[in-house]
Amino acid sequence: MNPATLPLPLPPQQPQEVERLTAGQWQALLEAPATLALPWMQAAAALGHAGAQAVLGQWLLDGHGTTADAPAALASFLKAAGQGHAMGMNMAGRCYENGWGTPADPQAAVRWFRQAADRGLDAGLYNLANQFAAGTGVLRSDAQALVLYQRAAAMGHAKSWTKAGRHHEEGLATPRDAEQALEHYRRGAEGGDFRGQYHYARMLAERGRMEEALPWLRRVPATATPRFLEEAGRLLAASPDARVRAVSDEMLARAAAASADSSADTGPLDGEPA
Repeated sequence: MNPATLPLPLPPQQPQEVERLTAGQWQALLEAPATLALPWMQAAAALGHAGAQAVLGQWLLDGHGTTADAPAALASFLKAAGQGHAMGMNMAGRCYENGWGTPADPQAAVRWFRQAADRGLDAGLYNLANQFAAGTGVLRSDAQALVLYQRAAAMGHAKSWTKAGRHHEEGLATPRDAEQALEHYRRGAEGGDFRGQYHYARMLAERGRMEEALPWLRRVPATATPRFLEEAGRLLAASPDARVRAVSDEMLARAAAASADSSADTGPLDGEPA
């Protein structure tokens, strides 16, 4: 049965009611209008369900069905993390990384990302790799970053395929290898990462394979962050190919429209800054 057609359960009053929820009912709650799903998630979180606490934290961070409240979001993530919930740990790390609901604390971010990574969460591996790549909260190590990106990529994490591709292209902790970079970007692109799509298209175009590059390039504006759109759009504006310039125009238009919207973009659970 399509989860969207399932009736929503009543807000739980006992922990057992949450545990009995089927996968389809969970999905129905996640896809339901926020005003309908929020009371259930709040009740389940109050009963101590770690998964509900992690979801509620994301909804509080995003203002999904309620006023955005970053401190309350962090508190909910920490409750989930305290029960060993890997995504709760990862999102607590994101809050400390970005100063959402708390002063930024790079060392605390690394601690939470490491715990999420130790539990095998691909997003935790990826975010910990980002800290090593930037030298934020930990000594910089391109080699350690690449190991972590590769572990997450092996789990199907699209952004990690792209980041590992950059290591191969630029020779970061590994010999430069354009073919490996191209393959990694392809995997990132196919996984839906807009950076992977952009860099895969770029490398195809550099090889004279413009007809293959254009479809990937045209996918980028749909999911890219405003800052990425602005930077990429400006680079592409100088292209001699009118089709590429048309993509540039779309990127710049979307970036301009987004800049007029002052709402914060915290991204998905494994989100990344622009």
